[in-house]
Amino acid sequence: MAALFEGYTLCGIGPAQNSSNSGILGIELGRDIDHVLVTDASRSVTVYKVSDQKPTGSWTVKHGQIITCPAVFNTKSQEYVVVTDDRVVRVWKEDDVYMEKAFKATVSADVLRVLSAADSEAVVLFCCGALRFLDSLLASPQQPIEDVLAEEEIIRWSTVVKAEHQLVVLFSTEQRGEHWLYVQRFNPNTLVKHRIETEPGLSAPISFSATCRGHNVHLLYLYLNGSLYESVLPVRSSPTGAEGVQALPRSLRLSLPLGDEELISGATVVLDEAHVAVVGFPHPSARTCKDYLCIWNMHFQTLQASKEMSGRICSQLWCYSGKLYVPHGKMLSVIPFECQKSSLAATMGKLKQGRSESRSCSLLSSWTAQPHGDITQTSGIKSRKSIRHTGAIEDVTAEVGEFIRLTTQTDLQLATGRMALELVSRSQTDANFYPQAVFLQLLETRYLCYSVCPDLLSLAMVKKDFHLCQIAFQIFPDIPEAVTCACLKTILSTPDSEIETVNLDTESVIFMKVLTWTQSGLEEEGRQQNGICPPAMETDISDAPSSMLQRDPLSLVMSCPVGIHKGALLNEVLQTAYSNKPLLPHLKDLTVPQVIVFLQYLLFLYLKYSHDAHKQIPTLRTPSFSQIIDWICLLLDAHFTILAVAPEAKRLVSDLHKFVRSQVKLYAELGKIEGSLQVLKESKQSEDFGMYSIEVIELF
Repeated sequence: MAALFEGYTLCGIGPAQNSSNSGILGIELGRDIDHVLVTDASRSVTVYKVSDQKPTGSWTVKHGQIITCPAVFNTKSQEYVVVTDDRVVRVWKEDDVYMEKAFKATVSADVLRVLSAADSEAVVLFCCGALRFLDSLLASPQQPIEDVLAEEEIIRWSTVVKAEHQLVVLFSTEQRGEHWLYVQRFNPNTLVKHRIETEPGLSAPISFSATCRGHNVHLLYLYLNGSLYESVLPVRSSPTGAEGVQALPRSLRLSLPLGDEELISGATVVLDEAHVAVVGFPHPSARTCKDYLCIWNMHFQTLQASKEMSGRICSQLWCYSGKLYVPHGKMLSVIPFECQKSSLAATMGKLKQGRSESRSCSLLSSWTAQPHGDITQTSGIKSRKSIRHTGAIEDVTAEVGEFIRLTTQTDLQLATGRMALELVSRSQTDANFYPQAVFLQLLETRYLCYSVCPDLLSLAMVKKDFHLCQIAFQIFPDIPEAVTCACLKTILSTPDSEIETVNLDTESVIFMKVLTWTQSGLEEEGRQQNGICPPAMETDISDAPSSMLQRDPLSLVMSCPVGIHKGALLNEVLQTAYSNKPLLPHLKDLTVPQVIVFLQYLLFLYLKYSHDAHKQIPTLRTPSFSQIIDWICLLLDAHFTILAVAPEAKRLVSDLHKFVRSQVKLYAELGKIEGSLQVLKESKQSEDFGMYSIEVIELF
């Protein structure tokens, strides 16, 4: 599992150098994990304290000079290093006010990058492919620099990784359509050249990311066709000392989806051994939009988290200490993230909540609000002054309905989010204005998600618009855990009599009606299904004979503790995607009565599901068995102490305890016959049965 959290702006950025990059030349880690160096593409280097979102130092070169490589922090000397005008290496300390007055040295060849790793000496990479340690270079700046690369061979990417107390420098090159990877090791000093395979019809990889795990360097590289390959290189050079160009074995780790538009750039960065972050490629449900930051699981080929970024996203991406640095529009955003250990259950379980069509997220259009409340669109769609957000509810409803009916799907995708934002904004300032029908129309387009209009769901809770909340829960794939708990608390605190008057999704109401109908034919049969037999809540059945456990078990199922409509809403909450760690603190906001009612309802569902009662009801959207169990566990984790001491919770906790004991006993009995079942499975049946036969199988 992986999650992207709420981000914040670190700084603004200047004009871009080209169409794929921003005005940022590079971002490097500073003196600790809370400081970064941002080098812009013109003349300045700035140190930011990330937690405060404030600059702590800034240095600028004189007019006529340009910074030609990102600044780095040399952890060995506790100094900053940058290169200006290709050959001037400048070194300064934190307390130096002017870069011009700091130490500088002119070298004899063009410098491409200064590479720095923690607790290691900085390395200087020249454009010709030669490498020098910074200290030895500054001791003799005019020393001759040898040509490592062939004629017309250009370095496209470079990095340094540290492993086993030594540095490994990697850089890729291009020469007349051929692409190479150089691996420089320093102990012993070896340089190995590998040939990079190219994809048919494509040029070089567009993005690289390298990490060290164990005794190997793992290099990931991305192509424009969405193919993400991995090559594994040993940290230490081969003892055979092979010379010449070597093959670069690779394996395909991920195939990213492609939109309808031709891609020209993208970027990826490794987060851990299972997850990568990607920008520049379209979200699977957003069609042609590429302005998304996505986290993909390489093990299971699944999208784990995504975040739409305002403005054009640049094909640059950095990752330091659990934070992603993403330039987009005219700003640099910091997006915290979390990656949990990858497993199939975690990857496919809680995210497998909604149908694929429920994952369509809207794009914010480039509409501009006029002072009188009209909206003018400036992204290729006709200006529509007829949509007046200042009109009466009836007028707005009619005009938005007409707009949706007449607008193409592509244009509607752009406009939906902006219209929702404008209408929610007015509803928050005007207590008499709440166009429910319009909000439902916009939701039905399926071009909205929580991140596009985050105040919509909160507004619906304030207005007690449970119908809109239900539809939003069905459609939005990205509802934060705090909002989920706030909605849950509102639902539980609202009287059943009030919710029963609300018009909800017909299918969900029918499901609850049939589920709570205790006199169904299935209950009258009282059959034991799937080996699960709910106990009587009033008695301790841990030592009950099997005949008692098999006697009309469904007649012992408790009645539903909430109304039909409230149950339908709670079912939507159960199916909402979440992560355990962020959800638990917010669950503690529930009161004891709310927790007890919710647990009683979950137990009711569990008992019904134990007998496959839900499978007798044809419906497309119902909570799964595992979701019910997960929520029971979460509630017990969040309120264990309170439930243990609260008198009103004693009966419920006792019932849960008895039921768990009965299940443990059941599984213990099943374990006793496991060996016999295995013998039956492995036994070879006679091939000559004839017309009739009796076969005796002895079980030991």
